[in-house]
Amino acid sequence: MSVCVVVGMQWGDEGKGKIIDLLTEKADVVARYQGGHNAGHTIIFDGNKYILHLIPSAIFRPDKICVIGNGVVIDPAALSEEMQMLKDLGFDYEGRLLISDRANIILPYHRISALQKEGASGSRKIGTTGRGIGPAYSDKIARVGLRTCDFLDESRLQETLRSNYEEKKKILKNLYGENLPELGEIVDQMLSHRDRFVKFIVNTQSFLRDRIAEGKTILCEGAQGTMLDIDHGTYPFVTSSNSTAGGACTGLGIPPARIDRTLGVIKAYTTRVGEGPFPTELHDDYGEQLRNDGDEFGSTTGRPRRCGWFDAVVGKYAVELNGIDAVALTKIDVLDQLDTIRVCTGYRHHGKVVDGLPASLPVLEQCEPVYTEYPGWQQSTSGIRCFDELPDNAKRYIDGLQDHLGVEIPLISTGPGREETILRGELL
Repeated sequence: MSVCVVVGMQWGDEGKGKIIDLLTEKADVVARYQGGHNAGHTIIFDGNKYILHLIPSAIFRPDKICVIGNGVVIDPAALSEEMQMLKDLGFDYEGRLLISDRANIILPYHRISALQKEGASGSRKIGTTGRGIGPAYSDKIARVGLRTCDFLDESRLQETLRSNYEEKKKILKNLYGENLPELGEIVDQMLSHRDRFVKFIVNTQSFLRDRIAEGKTILCEGAQGTMLDIDHGTYPFVTSSNSTAGGACTGLGIPPARIDRTLGVIKAYTTRVGEGPFPTELHDDYGEQLRNDGDEFGSTTGRPRRCGWFDAVVGKYAVELNGIDAVALTKIDVLDQLDTIRVCTGYRHHGKVVDGLPASLPVLEQCEPVYTEYPGWQQSTSGIRCFDELPDNAKRYIDGLQDHLGVEIPLISTGPGREETILRGELL
């Protein structure tokens, strides 16, 4: 039995989808604990590429159960579309997909609010996807949200929408000059998707605790990464939920004492999408080469990702914050053509080395990275499956990262496919 949390260690896009897909072979249940359809997990197998936004990637394995936890915010239209896509592709999810009866719902006025707030004159852009994630979480905290259990009672659903409607209508009209669709239209939209997913709504908290009691292996996955956590990330340029390992407990209802292992996923360089501080960002040919060779474009939005050198300050912060005891390193092959590779091992602010990761946004924006240089290997590592077959300089780089992070790296990804992986020890 094992309960393992898989968490991104940077600003998301670390390759968690592939790692979860690999680990799923030895798991019984994969459970998503936070976020919405603003993030995408990309899976490549049998020569095909699949992108999922809400449903855990284990849905592609016919004997695995997938859970969407209470910490996730769900857009019914997006979920319905994803379920239809799986059906069209021939993947059967009947009896294998469970949706928490406590998850909050994204409504049309959440999407309008997100888009308008991001585009408002004088507003500092966060770089959100405009899909209503933040406003839905705001309503959750304000205790006025619609939840999946409300779909089981049509009168309750209509009552909740009616109680919020007039206030949302006035806010959107007065702040942004936007007209909200009529209440009946919103109700009809919600009901139009109900039949597709209502039968999958269950008490997932009890389900997961029962599976733990039975000795099953459970993988807990989040969206985004440590540096986008609402409490611990580069606030305010963060997501609206807890993407760190602690979010698995609140977002799934799993007691902290039941977590056996926390596996971090980190890229061999650093990327982020959207606005916000990024100390090791590159604005030169190196940055462009990383973007092109790594195909660094958002799986959800297609936006080009900002690219930079590996940041060991961020990595060490993620290790300590999440209690990470093993790391999966991805995209080492993207560095194959570089002659010199740099690793940020500290920050300098106004000439002084900073201790740890600054909370202050202005301080972090002014920090200069302190670099250690590694010689490149300038030969292909793509598809290598044995550590001993890596070029010597690639081994030195990986060992160096392991020393900087202070934790073992038992898994190294050398390409996007399942088989393009080096495994140096058991992960579960």
